[in-house]
Amino acid sequence: MAATVSSERDAVATPVQRALREALYAGVISLGLFVLFIGLRTDQNISNELILVQRWGLLAIVVGAVAIGRFLYVAYAVPAMERSKAERVQAPAVVSEPGFVRQNFNKIGATLLILYPIAMVLLFGFQGSLKWVDNFGIQILIYVMLAWGLNIVVGLAGLLDLGYVAFYAVGAYAYALLGTHYGLSFWILLPAAGAMAAFWGILLGFPVLRLRGDYLAIVTLAFGEIIRLVLINWREVTNGSAGISGIPKVSFFGLVSFNVSDPNYIAKVLHIAQSGAYYKIFLYYLALALCFLTAFVTIRLRRLPVGRAWEALREDEIACRSLGINTTTTKLTAFATGAMFGGFAGSFFAARQGFVSPESFVFLESAIILAIVVLGGMGSLGGIAVAALVMIGGTEILRELDFLKAVFGPDFTPELYRMLLFGMAMVIVMLWKPRGFVGSREPTAFLKERRAVSASFTKEGHG
Repeated sequence: MAATVSSERDAVATPVQRALREALYAGVISLGLFVLFIGLRTDQNISNELILVQRWGLLAIVVGAVAIGRFLYVAYAVPAMERSKAERVQAPAVVSEPGFVRQNFNKIGATLLILYPIAMVLLFGFQGSLKWVDNFGIQILIYVMLAWGLNIVVGLAGLLDLGYVAFYAVGAYAYALLGTHYGLSFWILLPAAGAMAAFWGILLGFPVLRLRGDYLAIVTLAFGEIIRLVLINWREVTNGSAGISGIPKVSFFGLVSFNVSDPNYIAKVLHIAQSGAYYKIFLYYLALALCFLTAFVTIRLRRLPVGRAWEALREDEIACRSLGINTTTTKLTAFATGAMFGGFAGSFFAARQGFVSPESFVFLESAIILAIVVLGGMGSLGGIAVAALVMIGGTEILRELDFLKAVFGPDFTPELYRMLLFGMAMVIVMLWKPRGFVGSREPTAFLKERRAVSASFTKEGHG
């Protein structure tokens, strides 16, 4: 009876009345959630005593912003979306040809990525472009490579892996140890690190052959933590928490070096001004080439029988087994291939940083990579690249928002709130695009006509 009365009351209430009520609820809930996080802050006084700093004004701003946002969403955004949905349902179906940008999206994106360092140098100069090429360009490309590698395991084969950062760590430490102790070249250690990570991927694949869903996620999570603890405690090899430093830089196949003291330093060979930007630009194009390699291999594998087997395994493992597909081999190939690209990314990360430590390979990294895959649309390379650009680039741009200190005070550091904004962005994207940025894609196999499969007719946005 109470439920009936409540539903009738909601039906009679106007959108503005309902929005006011929900805005009040949202304000009260946000007040309870943020009163201890924003309203009160612990600090130390001049006597080194712990004191509480009251920030009720900032708390009022946050609560007011939440209430106003909820009011605008319920009063105006929801009715507008419902009207738009009703108009689309009533409108006759019209098949429109994709525009120029949509038809050539991949080519345009690749061209912009190739021209990005040149544009940054022209805009900010060699020294000014270091930040934009390194913190934004290279950092995003590393996560794109990692997400595309995890996409093979999660997006194509449907195996939930929460320990993918372990393969990232294996590749980084393989490069660091072999490079520092034996002085091998990057071009030899890159495939070696990928092979090492693929080997560990096969080792992980054997224990989880019969596991699915949450059980598979728990085991892979444990695998990632085991690798991290081994790196911390095996001090004789990994140097423990102190990490490994002095990792050699990448050279251009030994012909051109980026060390100033070397006789074949790039500035001496080409007779140009000395600058540290050359090495960052070279690393950017190297990371871009590795990303293109990952995308090319993924696309080719999807069209091969092993790729079809991955997608069959993702949709229904029992039906896949009944068709005569060897699920053991299929799972192992998915884990090994995804781990190999994680090893490539790890070796590149070690070469770029010149230092590796276990703190760089915590569970949070696996969560971020998995979030990029889910938000971009599992199985979609373009959507994952866009998600990496938005998530990683968005968190990095917080370091440039110094004007927020004028609003929230001089002690406000925007980058400390990046995970809060990261979580808010995930919630917003999941509400706006539940299937990810790219919710529909073309199936790898089609009969007679080539048609795109809508996300509303597929499971988890897969064709």
